[in-house]
Amino acid sequence: MSDRGAIDGYLRHLAVERGLARNTLVSYTRDLAMYREWLEFHGIADASSATEADLSAFTRYLSTDREPPLGVSSVARVLSSVRGLHRFLLDEGRVEADVSRELRPPKRPARLPKAITIDEVGALLDATAGDEPVQLRDKAFLELLYATGARVSEATALNVDDLVDDEVVRLFGKGGKQRIVPVGSYARAALAAYLVRARPMLSVRGKATPALFLGARGGRLSRQAAWDAIKGAAERAGLEASVSPHTLRHSFATHLLQGGADVRVVQELLGHASVATTQIYTLVTADTLREMYTQAHPRAR
Repeated sequence: MSDRGAIDGYLRHLAVERGLARNTLVSYTRDLAMYREWLEFHGIADASSATEADLSAFTRYLSTDREPPLGVSSVARVLSSVRGLHRFLLDEGRVEADVSRELRPPKRPARLPKAITIDEVGALLDATAGDEPVQLRDKAFLELLYATGARVSEATALNVDDLVDDEVVRLFGKGGKQRIVPVGSYARAALAAYLVRARPMLSVRGKATPALFLGARGGRLSRQAAWDAIKGAAERAGLEASVSPHTLRHSFATHLLQGGADVRVVQELLGHASVATTQIYTLVTADTLREMYTQAHPRAR
C-alpha cells in the first residue's frame, strides 16, 4: 500500500468506522497532505518509514521553518492527525511500532484570566440597580456570581433549596461535585430583595419551578439571559473591557488572592480539582505587584 493509499485508508476509517463529520474529515485531509508533502520533500518514502527523529523535525518545521509558521493550536491539531495516522498503521500491521507515541505538541502559553478591578466590579453591580423584577433579579444574580465565584452554569442551575441558610449556598460543579460557599452581605441583601419582591412576580408568569433565578417568562433563567444581563450592566457602567459572567469568577479569585487568601482556600471555593488550576491566578496578582513596585519604588526603573 502506498503512502497515499495509507492516508486514504485512514481517512476512510475515520469516515466509515468512526463516523467523523465532513468538516472534521476535511481538516484531517489537509493536515495529512501537509505531512505527506514534507515526507516527500525529505526523500522519505512513506509514513511507515518515518522515525521519531523525522517527526521531531516535522514538528520544528510546522512551528519554526514553515512560511508562515503555524500557531500553537494549529501545530497541535496537525500533530494530532499525524499521531492518529501512525496508530492506524500500527493497528493495520504496516509497522511494528508507533513512532509517534512519544510525540507531544508544543505547550500553549498560559492565558492569564481576565479580571476587572474592585472599583469596576462595584460600578458593574451598581449598574443593576432598580426596582423592577428583572432588575432585582439581575442585581441578585450578579452579586451572587461575584460573591461566590460560581460559574454561570452553576448559578443558573441553582434551586431555592440550594440556599442552605442565610450565609452559604450549595453549588454543583463539574461532574456534579458539590461544594458549599459563603455568601457575603451584599449578595445576601440582594438575594433577599429578589426573593421577596421579584421572584413571586416572575414565578406567576410560568409553570411552578424550584429554580432560584427565573427568566422574564417564569422559567429557569437561561445562560443567554445571564449573558445579556451582565453585558447590559457593563454597557451602562461604561466598562470598556470585555465583560462576561466568567469575568466575575476571575475577579472573585484574583481579588481574594490580592487580599491575602490562601490559594488552597480559593481552590476549594472555585471547585478546582487541582490547585495547579488555581495557581494561574497567582500570576495575575504577581503581575499586579510588579506593576505597583515599578511605579512606586524610586529605584525600580
